[in-house]
Amino acid sequence: MDGLFESLAGWAGIEVWVGQAFLVILAALLLEFAYRRFVRRIRKLAKKSEHLWDDALVYAGLRPVSLLIWSEGLIFAARIASPHSDVVLLDVALLNIVQQLMLVICATWFFFRLVTGAEQAFVAERRKKDEDVDITTVEAVGRIFRIAVMLTGTLTALAVLNIPISGFLAAGGVGGIAIGLAARDLLANFFGGFMVFMDRPFSVGDWVRSPDRDIEGVVEKIGWRMSTIRKFDKRPMYVPNATFASITVENPSRMTHRRIFEHIGVRYDDFSVIKPIVDDIRQYIVNHDDLDSSQTTMVHFDQYGPHSLDIMIYCFTKTVVWTEYHEVREDVLIGIGEIIEKHGAEIAFPTQTVKLETPEQ
Repeated sequence: MDGLFESLAGWAGIEVWVGQAFLVILAALLLEFAYRRFVRRIRKLAKKSEHLWDDALVYAGLRPVSLLIWSEGLIFAARIASPHSDVVLLDVALLNIVQQLMLVICATWFFFRLVTGAEQAFVAERRKKDEDVDITTVEAVGRIFRIAVMLTGTLTALAVLNIPISGFLAAGGVGGIAIGLAARDLLANFFGGFMVFMDRPFSVGDWVRSPDRDIEGVVEKIGWRMSTIRKFDKRPMYVPNATFASITVENPSRMTHRRIFEHIGVRYDDFSVIKPIVDDIRQYIVNHDDLDSSQTTMVHFDQYGPHSLDIMIYCFTKTVVWTEYHEVREDVLIGIGEIIEKHGAEIAFPTQTVKLETPEQ
């Protein structure tokens, strides 16, 4: 076979090693092509399966394995050319280092994509089963694993290059002080984001507001440096994470009930029926299907107002949905008005009484 190859190479007028290197690259090309076709078949089978984790594995291996095939083919071809060339880049020792680095890069890239694919698969599988999933926690865990993969890959690459890690850490410590002084806000936002992930005062999709700042809307994204909040007028607000460490944040999305707190005024002329009105309203509130009577419920004649006898209504709805709450509140207010009307009374409105005195003759 070698004699035949040398004869063909001689007939073509090229060096034997050039033909061998060409064949290696061609073999890498064909192997990568066959691998892609194989992955397409595997991907179709993975989509038909009930589980989504095999999709994550296919997603993780697609590009890193292709890069590995190409890099190994080129390095093997360079090894063939090394004895016949004086180029420094084709030195055997250097090629060994490059080969190890490519293995580290491909492995790091594979596990990085595996974590991303597993994160997406976990969320998709939970949603497929109609189960609640905390996107914020999943993203936080995924980021921690990706950072661990990157650090492991970086330290392994330094070991391949024979760079002492202790010296690197020492230099990093000195540089870290300078960077920390120059990027205090960036670091504050980073640790602010970390505390948001740890304490979880809110998650993606929650409605949040702050009484200290003009911040109110739905959380769309929680990043390491800033969080995106979509205001109710649909404008995005980008809030640095360090802000959440110094302000009070309310999370209405986690409320258990919504409160109805009203004062209804009845005319002073209807004082004789104020007690039966209050008793009927109290009975109506306690028996209302959409109100939770297990929570604090109060209906009392509250005070003598400037122009009305004020009745306080204090209760909680079972629903926390904003639109449903207003429907319940509307029904309650109309019901109270009907009770007042049933007793022949009227709801008061601001009035003034002018007393005219007849002058003495």
